[in-house]
Amino acid sequence: MSAPTRVLICDDHPMVRQSLAATVRRLWPDAELLEAGDFPTAWAFAARDPDLVLADLGMPGAAAVDGVRELLAQAPRARCLVVTGSDEDATAVDLAAAGVDGIVRKTATPAMIEAAMALVAGGGRYMPAHIMAVPVQRPVAAAREAVTLTGRQCDVLRLMAEGKSNKEIGRDLGIAPDTVKSHVSQLFAVLGAINRADACMKGKSLGVI
Repeated sequence: MSAPTRVLICDDHPMVRQSLAATVRRLWPDAELLEAGDFPTAWAFAARDPDLVLADLGMPGAAAVDGVRELLAQAPRARCLVVTGSDEDATAVDLAAAGVDGIVRKTATPAMIEAAMALVAGGGRYMPAHIMAVPVQRPVAAAREAVTLTGRQCDVLRLMAEGKSNKEIGRDLGIAPDTVKSHVSQLFAVLGAINRADACMKGKSLGVI
């Protein structure tokens, strides 16, 4: 997927929306931003066909999963990343089944949230490996399961296969070690890997290494 041209940010806290908007502008300066503080407004904006939806769970107007499910129904083409304070596996399973493309905690580092946004916008999924296995209900989302790795993830994986540490990978790629750590976490989630060696083996099976 190319860079998103329209991004919908849904959160009832203005400061959170501002923070996410700043990240979107940094990643995709030309993207049009739509902002909603409740589910009904978010549903109305979703009908304008955004490429990427960043959704909170605790907004007025609907129960968490029901609200997100309606967002997906109104914007079936959009990639959807849930940015939440919840860490409940049951909710994550319900969201995955509904068809979201990623789930990231609000308490994650800014680098991890940015990486999650870039991964989901680029066609990947960002969520724990045990949640990745949940079958999705949304046909569009189900078709996305075959999406492979981003270019940056491939770079990180190749250097991992050479036995390099996060610090060494960061030096080679010109990025911070924390950013490398985020990419490694994404690789584990996308590949369903349990450790670095397992990720490298699965990368070889995909022909990435």
